[in-house]
Amino acid sequence: MTMKKTMRGVPAFVLGLTLLSGGLDPLWSAPEVRTGFAERDISPEIGMERPGGYGKGFHQRFHDPCKARAVVFDDGTDAVALVGLDALIIREPQVAEARKRIAEKTGIAPGSVLIGASHSHSSGPTGMVLPGEFDHADELVRDLAYEQSSAADPKYLEIMIDGIVGAVVEAYETRQVLKLGFGRGEEETVSFNRRWRMKNGLTFTHPRFGNPEMEKTAGPIDPEVGVIGAWNEEGELIGCVVNFACHATTSPPGISANYPWALEKVIRGTFGDGATVVFLNGASGDVTQVDNSSPVRRPTGEAAAMLVGGRVGAEAVKVLVDQGTTLTSEAEVVSKTTVLEIPRRKPSPERLARCRELVKEKPTEAAALNDWIWAKEIVLLQAMIDREPVRKVEVQAVQVGPAVFVTSPAEYFCEFGLQQKEASPFPFTWPVSLANGCVGYVPTSEALGPHGGGYETRLTSYSNLIPEAGDLIRDAGIGLMKSLAPGSVPKAEPAPEFQGGWRYGDVPPELE
Repeated sequence: MTMKKTMRGVPAFVLGLTLLSGGLDPLWSAPEVRTGFAERDISPEIGMERPGGYGKGFHQRFHDPCKARAVVFDDGTDAVALVGLDALIIREPQVAEARKRIAEKTGIAPGSVLIGASHSHSSGPTGMVLPGEFDHADELVRDLAYEQSSAADPKYLEIMIDGIVGAVVEAYETRQVLKLGFGRGEEETVSFNRRWRMKNGLTFTHPRFGNPEMEKTAGPIDPEVGVIGAWNEEGELIGCVVNFACHATTSPPGISANYPWALEKVIRGTFGDGATVVFLNGASGDVTQVDNSSPVRRPTGEAAAMLVGGRVGAEAVKVLVDQGTTLTSEAEVVSKTTVLEIPRRKPSPERLARCRELVKEKPTEAAALNDWIWAKEIVLLQAMIDREPVRKVEVQAVQVGPAVFVTSPAEYFCEFGLQQKEASPFPFTWPVSLANGCVGYVPTSEALGPHGGGYETRLTSYSNLIPEAGDLIRDAGIGLMKSLAPGSVPKAEPAPEFQGGWRYGDVPPELE
């Protein structure tokens, strides 16, 4: 039911008279929604840093544009904006600045703007380290942070913020009454949990095919492809929102949106280049396109992006073409947020002392370099703890009729997203990871327990929340969703009453 939105602002005596007169239905109908879409190019320049690692890399080629894609839903009382960002991450200061400018230009409340990074490893320099973030630390730490680590580019951060704001403002200014469709599909062949239980009782990340110590995968995938389509009166697709859980690590050669490039390509190839495709990545912290159990070589680079994005896009197309008889222009729009305070895990004094000694000279051998990287991360982490021992973690729930998007600012393990779906009262529940900030990997408490382990559980300046963090984020999201009233799923009109069969077909066999 979506009755509460249209009841807001109705004086009690008017409501009472309406109830007595039997005229309740108009007040209790869902509000009409105006919807707008827009996008902006936020591609980095050749030579800018390529994010996604613990050291520096630089873009040398261009493959396809990185974009900020936005949709605004406005039901006349509230408006929300969903932004799909082709970026590895977006940090909290940039989220706050984008929301501030959006509020100034549109009136959309900051807490009603959802910005989800796709986690494209072939996008622009938005982190890991922000400008000035380690200015409080000593000279050794500043060098490790700014000169030896993946760092955001101030020029690019402004390009990104301008793109986000421009896309949302245009979407807001061009909003119109469109018919919305809601649906889900399933694509279970392109995503794989990358964590495996090993015979030694621990869990490793990417043990690779043929490893005799592998026993079974250590976590699930989420094959659901969630879709909202928006159509005009002529039956043209103006835009859509697509949700799917998989790391964007296919990495075509050069600057790229990663597999969302292929997803957009398939959807636009079906419905036309005028359709804006807002992609929001699901709970994919331990899910990638890499199949560690495959006995044959799988595609990489552009071919892998086409495989993942193509198949997810094709599934989205199937959902969209199915929406023709179940469209509605009425839906309630609501956004709620809460901010948790979650402590960081701390390295021991002994480990910190060893790491500071190790990083004073950068080694050349690969094995030693590997140790140096993780020592660097411990030193940087301690500097972050000195400044901010407890992280503020935003959790948001955004309702659009019968659908709800529930966020975490984390590379959130898939199991958490499935648990949120199971507990949600909504017909459609779509987790969005790396949204409205970044706190790194948030594994399950089991992954951080005696039989856990793997890459995602490493203690770094990027990933360092306490083991209970994932449960706290999960439960906060579930609480927000349960405080909302789900809208009804639009249904097709009933078939007309029987008035006789098809006269061409009501004959016995004719043999002569």
